[in-house]
Amino acid sequence: MDALHSQISPFPEPDSHLQKVKSEALLVEVAWEVANQVGGIYTVIRSKVPSMAQRWGDRYCLIGPWVHPNVSAIFEPIEAPNDPFGRAVRKMREMGFEVHYGRWLTTGRPRTVLFNPYSVYDRLGEIKYLLWEHHGISTPGDDDLINKVVAFGWLVKVFMTRLCEEEVNTRPVVAHIHEWMAATAIPEIRRDNLPIATVFTTHATMLGRYLAMNDPDFYDHLPFYDWEKEARYFNIETIIRIERAAAHGAHIFSTVSEVTAQECIHLIGRKPEVILPNGLNIERFSITHEVQNLHGRFKDSIHQFVMGHFFPSYHFDLDKTLYFFTSGRYEYRNKGYDLTLEALARLNWRMKEANIDLTVVMFFITSRPFHSINPTVLQSRAALERMRQTVDSIQRQLGERFFQHAVADEGHQFPDLNEFVDEYWKIRMRRVLQSWNHHGLPPIVTHNLHDDDKDDILNFLRMSNLLNHKDDKVKIVYHPDFLSSVSPLISLDYADFVRGCHLGVFPSYYEPWGYTPLECMVSGVPAVTSDLAGFGDYLLQATSDVEAHGMYVVNRRDRSFEEAANQLADQLFSFVQMSRPDRIAMRYKLQGASEHFDWANLTRYYEEAYNQAIKIFAEQA
Repeated sequence: MDALHSQISPFPEPDSHLQKVKSEALLVEVAWEVANQVGGIYTVIRSKVPSMAQRWGDRYCLIGPWVHPNVSAIFEPIEAPNDPFGRAVRKMREMGFEVHYGRWLTTGRPRTVLFNPYSVYDRLGEIKYLLWEHHGISTPGDDDLINKVVAFGWLVKVFMTRLCEEEVNTRPVVAHIHEWMAATAIPEIRRDNLPIATVFTTHATMLGRYLAMNDPDFYDHLPFYDWEKEARYFNIETIIRIERAAAHGAHIFSTVSEVTAQECIHLIGRKPEVILPNGLNIERFSITHEVQNLHGRFKDSIHQFVMGHFFPSYHFDLDKTLYFFTSGRYEYRNKGYDLTLEALARLNWRMKEANIDLTVVMFFITSRPFHSINPTVLQSRAALERMRQTVDSIQRQLGERFFQHAVADEGHQFPDLNEFVDEYWKIRMRRVLQSWNHHGLPPIVTHNLHDDDKDDILNFLRMSNLLNHKDDKVKIVYHPDFLSSVSPLISLDYADFVRGCHLGVFPSYYEPWGYTPLECMVSGVPAVTSDLAGFGDYLLQATSDVEAHGMYVVNRRDRSFEEAANQLADQLFSFVQMSRPDRIAMRYKLQGASEHFDWANLTRYYEEAYNQAIKIFAEQA
């Protein structure tokens, strides 16, 4: 992916005066997901910290909410030092506010200030009134998230005001604020004319996400939506007004991809000046010489689940089995689950027709409300464990007695090994085997869902008869619970599960960036994305030969669902026909290419946003 170098080449250096201002400036990065894992922005902020801390040192500080139930486990309080951030914290404490100052216990250990929004709920009425009086943004009284967000934004503005007081700080300040949940501070900062250069990043437009889920022709209709009408229809008017106020109030408006930039133009009414592609801390994943070994180790763990799930009904050769997966929020159309299922049905037919001597097991890893784990799945898992314990016991007894016989035998004849196993273990093994086998089909879903009859994935599988029949080349495992090492069925953390698979499938219809295929790339796992995902669009702009490096991009822009399904089926069929050495070579190529998405490279986009914000602020001052 040499062409990627052109995508991350340095921007023109700012003039000497601007460089001097920036070298002295403080950078405050504000997000609802600082020390508060909710979604993808948490990954953006946390993974970027080491690079930002290296560039900005003690001039860098993060701000977030004190709301996560386990926040104390990942936050180390420290006494507010005599630096600008510490002095602003002390000022706020003197005013009676609950402010936590310390270090976020993540790589880079950045200085972090956390505000408890509940601590100012006694002033919530006043805060909401000022938001309406100053900016025309009305807020419902019974929405807990909006209440917390508004309170948090007000505390951020108070902190920024204190940070700009001469006795606290004389340096320039850059404030980078992410998403609408931290955005109410921006219009107030501009209204009070605080000496702060502001950058606002929307990682996805809220209205775009809702519209894409509900309009199959979202991209065709994008220029023609009435944002106010649609916001009222989806009952998200307050959120949209906050988002728009921040976008129009910031000195620099940014988003994460060219795909989302088009949404911003039509739904927010401002074109982003800077695109900030998302990266990862590649060092965390970098184990190039171990890529294949780790794949084999974690694949063995997936084998254990597959044997327990499928083998009570019928067997297939695990050495000729490929593991595909998709994961993410349960957004059936937006995440491309509908397209993936259609392509899998076609792949199943093609593999049968071509008599491909392989099995594909496709995992859907998402989160859905469920009552319990399917009893059949649990029973099969328990039976597999009983079989393992029984076999291990027989193996120990057989090994010890065989060894004793070999030492004492003068005739050097190979014995009948059955003679070395007690009748007890033979009977127990027969009973285990009887309880193990059953004649039903392996379940397509591992849990009992609340709305089984309304679930789109299940309804497609039933309609298409993709139900794990013995002759199906494509088998389905729908796991409606996110993975962890303590999961009762697939006992792997998500990152380890990814390494154990052969292909990730993410042909999203709506995806402002898309971390899942990037996480596959840095783990050495080939993946499918789409040109409607920010990451996929970036790849297409960066290189003309994406597939040669193990990444597949489905063309969904200006294509019908039928055309996209055929292309995805072609890509999957091509992958299953690859030789094992070719797949291994692809793994190593992928991890090499992933270095281009290291934050050490991509933070230069952020530096350009800060340069532009400082320049515009200076011109307007």
